[in-house]
Amino acid sequence: MKKSEKILSSPAGGGDRKRKRDRNMNLSISQYGKMCYNRGMETKRQTKEQGLSALTPPLLAWYRANARDLPWRHTRDPYRIWVSEIMLQQTRVAAVLGYYARFLEAFPSVEALASAPEEALMKLWEGLGYYSRARNLQKAAKEVAARGGFPKDCAGLLALPGIGEYTASAIASAAFGGREAAVDGNVLRTVTRLTDDHSDITDAKTKKKIREQVQRILPESDADLRIFNQAMMELGATVCVPNGPPKCLYCPVREMCLGYARGTAEELPVKSPKKARKREEKTVFVLLQDGRTALRKRPSSGLLAGLWEFPNAEGALDETAAPGVLKSWGFTPKAWTAKVNAKHIFSHVEWHMTGYIAEVRGSGPPGFVWMDAEGLKAHAVPSAFSRYCAEAAKALEVAGQEGNDGILEKE
Repeated sequence: MKKSEKILSSPAGGGDRKRKRDRNMNLSISQYGKMCYNRGMETKRQTKEQGLSALTPPLLAWYRANARDLPWRHTRDPYRIWVSEIMLQQTRVAAVLGYYARFLEAFPSVEALASAPEEALMKLWEGLGYYSRARNLQKAAKEVAARGGFPKDCAGLLALPGIGEYTASAIASAAFGGREAAVDGNVLRTVTRLTDDHSDITDAKTKKKIREQVQRILPESDADLRIFNQAMMELGATVCVPNGPPKCLYCPVREMCLGYARGTAEELPVKSPKKARKREEKTVFVLLQDGRTALRKRPSSGLLAGLWEFPNAEGALDETAAPGVLKSWGFTPKAWTAKVNAKHIFSHVEWHMTGYIAEVRGSGPPGFVWMDAEGLKAHAVPSAFSRYCAEAAKALEVAGQEGNDGILEKE
């Protein structure tokens, strides 16, 4: 536990008080609240807050003084706000910042995105994951460009590919000043702690209930309305944090929080356990021939649809079985390196990969595309294969050196 997250008692004035202080130093915020909680306190607190209605003024004051300086917060352009919201889905802010700047430099308008070559779009998205987001961005961009601008209400925004209720509400409020509560995981977590709500947040009924609660406390002024949803999300992202105890000492609305008063904040939110991820074994081949390596495109639907990958086969094949796959593809192996193992975790599946780097003869199946180091850099290869991309780039660099032939045999 960080020092700032411990409860400091009053200065010691004797042995008993010192022991009490030492004991309290080891209590988390919510545990301390539970120890001190009584019904009289709660009644007074509930009367003061009148539900969540007292939340808005201190929240917005805190946000204006403490909000992170993020580029999409300095614009009312629905295109830029939309791009940021799609990128931030299931992705940390720190990871998005660089991608956001590069994306807008390459595609500064919805028309530019609509007309972009898909390969260029996928390459720019490379490493950000959830590639269907990029494809839906372009599909929606084409519709927006065709109609001459973004819809200004939730209903119209919801009709665009890849936009759900939260994203539609976030765009409508930030870009157009719409009275729409945007409820994401940060808001669900924050509100359940504030209200000591032990409903399952993965249940659609709970999400609907919380959205209605937040909708009722939206501010009246246009300036406040445009930042309210951002303020709620900021509180959840930086103070009422996930995956650990909330930072109640820094919370601007601690005095109206029932989870803090009752010591239950760390138990919330309640959500049903996720299904265990499926484990899949794969054998990946980095094939080398005449200073080039082979890639192939994945199927047009399903996981990593339409992206480039290193040729691979199902199962964890050993050195005895792996050459048989190459022969079935029409290759004659010349030289091998040792295994190169890697693991990649998706939301629902884990890939455990056994890899081989092999020099081969033969052109292989029609779907295999041979490329040099520059070609490899130009193609969108998902981060699941990053280890093999690095190994291929290193091998191609060596192969490109003058007079270097049969590089694996010389290692």
